[in-house]
Amino acid sequence: MAAAATSVWRRGAMLYRSAVHLQHTVRVSKSSDRGWFDSLFVHKVDARKDAHSNLLSKKETSNLYKIQFHNVKPECLEAYNSLEAEVQNRLHQDPDYPCEVVGSWNTWYGEQDQAVHLWRYKGGFPALTECLEKLNKNQEYLAFRRERAKMLISRRNQLLLEFSFWNEPLPRQGPNIYEMRTYHLKPGTMIEWGNHWARAIKYRQDNSEAVGGFFSQIGDLYVVHHLWAYESLQSREETRNSAWLKEGWDVNVYYTVPLIRSMESRIMIPTKNSPLQ
Repeated sequence: MAAAATSVWRRGAMLYRSAVHLQHTVRVSKSSDRGWFDSLFVHKVDARKDAHSNLLSKKETSNLYKIQFHNVKPECLEAYNSLEAEVQNRLHQDPDYPCEVVGSWNTWYGEQDQAVHLWRYKGGFPALTECLEKLNKNQEYLAFRRERAKMLISRRNQLLLEFSFWNEPLPRQGPNIYEMRTYHLKPGTMIEWGNHWARAIKYRQDNSEAVGGFFSQIGDLYVVHHLWAYESLQSREETRNSAWLKEGWDVNVYYTVPLIRSMESRIMIPTKNSPLQ
């Protein structure tokens, strides 16, 4: 009886060890399969040891950009545009100020009664500092700011750099409408965003719609602005739809969407004095 009991116990122990081994094998197999499966869809970017501003911005220029968002009292928008145009023309044409207006718009669809201005400072931060110091001593400009303040509800700005792979924002003839697509990225994803868009921008050149691409340096951080020009809203729809017919565009969308926390689209109309018409 004792021998029979011992034999049964041994067979039970062997079955238990076999079951444990099988369970472990299945678990490892599933883990390996899952890792292989995930590797098909996860795009990994090599770790960087430099600021993304140095890795993504144009090396051949030292341009710094400032974008301004002015929310204007509805009854003052026309007067605001006239006053802003006068001051912009003076600064733009005065060689003593190292700045130039790239474009000025009023928002058509998006935040209403809003003016958007994009400035370029040739020479980077030193040029910006020089310009501000001169303006703060310019009594005519200070009077303009006091008058403008009466027309505004709120205002904010950002300092930007341009992506190295994007088009240079140059003056263009119109009439055009402009779309500014603003992306708030997850912190730490700017390099990955740049890697994908460096390849994807080629899919958006057929109709010369790409105007400029920028990322923030001061202000709200991890913010990207893409600026596009279209003949009309219908042209915008057709141009955007045509991108989906090109092999590779869908891959860019697939990999960049997970990097975004939020996004916004503005449709803008250029003001009369804007170099981008």
